[in-house]
Amino acid sequence: MCKMNPRVDFVFKKLFGTEESKDILIDLINSIVSEADRVSDIEIRNPYNEKQFLEDKKSVLDIKAYSAEGKWYNIEMQVLPEDSFAKRSLYYWSRLYTGQLQEGAPYSLLTKTICINILNFDQLYDEPSYHNVYKVKNEKSGGELLDEFEIHFIELRKYDETLADSLNTALDRWVNFLKLAGIYDADSMPDKLKEGPSFQKAMQLLERLSATKEEREIYEDRMKWLRDVTSSLETMERRGLEEGRTQGLKEGRAEGLEMGAEKNKRDNALRMLRKGMNIADVAECVDLPEGEIARLAEDAG
Repeated sequence: MCKMNPRVDFVFKKLFGTEESKDILIDLINSIVSEADRVSDIEIRNPYNEKQFLEDKKSVLDIKAYSAEGKWYNIEMQVLPEDSFAKRSLYYWSRLYTGQLQEGAPYSLLTKTICINILNFDQLYDEPSYHNVYKVKNEKSGGELLDEFEIHFIELRKYDETLADSLNTALDRWVNFLKLAGIYDADSMPDKLKEGPSFQKAMQLLERLSATKEEREIYEDRMKWLRDVTSSLETMERRGLEEGRTQGLKEGRAEGLEMGAEKNKRDNALRMLRKGMNIADVAECVDLPEGEIARLAEDAG
């Protein structure tokens, strides 16, 4: 039986966004953030809700969590590319940050908020690393304004699992799992993944999830929706290219006609000059500047 793809947001949230899998989520977060932001325990504030998901298949299946250390985390697995994804991530960060305060509460109660975006596409084309972190810093000195803003982008396609050192860090191993879990089982996983109990538990959960009829139906339905969206995007892109080509051909024809008309004017001007007409009269007849007619007369000798 083919295992589900853990990069599909529905599966990702089932694997990491339930009370049963809280320890796996902690391990994933701690592999991404700095040592100062690692968590010892966490409370998932929007656990996976199957009924809610079935009622709204377009919902964002992110994971919101609050740590025992008093920090907020938002983790999202995004499959489909989105031009404004960076802005969307900033918007989600701001909502999670501002949502901490009740009306009339002091700003001093606001705590650090970290957004983690795991992307199945390239977003930061100028950055070669698969993991990039953004903060609010002084442009000149590099000093940080506040330690409360942090957004991570993890671009799975930039991770090269064929490199000898591709499993050196905990994040390397999680990215490897997310990319290749579909071809692994508990025995065929790399040794560095077998050594981690979180990876073994994640694989067991994925296999159990894949073998459940109800979950398989939801998964197939989600995959169909994703394929339909992808197909619609490809159709829109193809039509845009076709419209661009059509417009380009029209503009090219128009430009060609214009160039042809200009050539006819110059040819007629030359014939008139050869018949002895003066420059001013020729310019008036063919609707060209006298300077251009003068240059034509000079070139014609």
